[in-house]
Order: sequence, then structure tokens, then C-alpha cells
Amino acid sequence: MEDSQLITLITNSISNFGFPIVITVYLLYRFEKRIDALNSSIIELLQAIKEEVRK
Repeated sequence: MEDSQLITLITNSISNFGFPIVITVYLLYRFEKRIDALNSSIIELLQAIKEEVRK
């Protein structure tokens, strides 16, 4: 394989797979915030249920 073919292969691979990887990282970052908020809500709900059961 010649150098120019290798460079073309690498460039095409980045073009084809780079965009989906960037989108995936962005979405995971956004969902991480929502999952953390959901986790906090579940912990608060669990504490409220425990307090209600103690009454």
C-alpha cells in the first residue's frame, strides 16, 4: 500500500467514524447530567419512604 493510499484510507475512516463518535460523546455527556439528577431524586424518594414507614 502506498503512502497516499494509506493517507486516503485514514482520512476516509476519520470522516466516516469521527462524526458518530463526537455525537455519541456529546449525548453521553448530556445524559450523564440527567442520570445524576434522576439518581438524586431516587435517593430523596427512598429517604422520604423510609421516614414515612417509621411513623
